[in-house]
Amino acid sequence: MTNELTSFDDFPVHQSAELIAHAATSDRNFYDRYYFNLYPDSHDLFAIFGLGQYPNLGTTDAFIDVRYGDTQHIVRSSKPLVDRADLSVGPIRIEVLEPLKRLRVIVEPTEHSVAMDVTFEGEIEALLEPRQTLRQKGRLVFDTNRLAQTGRWSGTMSIGGTDLAIEGGGNRDRSWGIRPVGEAEPPGIREGLIVLPGMWNYFPMQFEDHSIFYICHQDDDGVRHLTQGERVWHDPSREIDDLGLVVWHHDIEPGTRIVRSSVLEFPKSSITIDCTSLLPNFVSLGTGYGIDADWRHGMYQGPDLVVQGLTLDVEEIKGLAQYGIIDHLAEFRYDGNVGYGLLEQGFFGPFRAAGIMDGISGATST
Repeated sequence: MTNELTSFDDFPVHQSAELIAHAATSDRNFYDRYYFNLYPDSHDLFAIFGLGQYPNLGTTDAFIDVRYGDTQHIVRSSKPLVDRADLSVGPIRIEVLEPLKRLRVIVEPTEHSVAMDVTFEGEIEALLEPRQTLRQKGRLVFDTNRLAQTGRWSGTMSIGGTDLAIEGGGNRDRSWGIRPVGEAEPPGIREGLIVLPGMWNYFPMQFEDHSIFYICHQDDDGVRHLTQGERVWHDPSREIDDLGLVVWHHDIEPGTRIVRSSVLEFPKSSITIDCTSLLPNFVSLGTGYGIDADWRHGMYQGPDLVVQGLTLDVEEIKGLAQYGIIDHLAEFRYDGNVGYGLLEQGFFGPFRAAGIMDGISGATST
């Protein structure tokens, strides 16, 4: 008989009568993930990296994707999931130095083009974002919780043989629950449905003494399934400000789905934020975020550790990658405040409010 006990079973962290190795739900799409981004103060690179576990698929994987110049450098790894306390997948590992405050992420040197050893320290208390729930034709396709945090990075990185000292900003999130992962399922009655239809915006912004978190998932009919507009101060004694609902406007590169800049108006708070893309990272290719047929988050890659490296030319990939999530390093300005952070955008299927009239075309007007 196989002993299914793992190291976390010796800690008081159980949420059901199941072992920690077994999620309380049998839904194949249960996942538990880390996401990070990093940009140095020079703003000449934008790194996206993460690690996920998929207990009901029996896999764990990790990746790093660094936009540097006109190239994206990727290292990705996958292996069977054995112990959920093991936050490593080949050369990539995460160390939780102080829960909800400090984490270390390491990419050991390999024959591939990225290595890294950096430490994140939160500059705000970790924020629990609104729960995301979305059901299609009776099936719960999204049911996730997520904490988010902005902070500062320090450490070292090597990209294509160039060694860099890292001092800069970024944000992280931890999400868990249900969302589509692994190999594609037979669609059945959901044939032709888009999993996350319409527009997705996720903008965590870092300013000198505060951060702003904006989320909007809006479908083509104008229904908003998820919204957030909150200002979180570095001083934890100050209340979080509810900015209210947003009125957005996106300037999209004509004929594409790629945002160049955005204006976010929060009438309740009399705040208008100008958002400008500085460096887009086309994270949907090569990292597991859905476009690649052979590498998706949670996909089984075989019984042994698999480690791969890619170098992608931005001009060559953006025509396809624009149909997925795009993570931009961006500048944000309002009321004399200047900050930086993530402008994450995606348009899936038609989104006529932004001039995207079908599932293939780019924007005709914005």
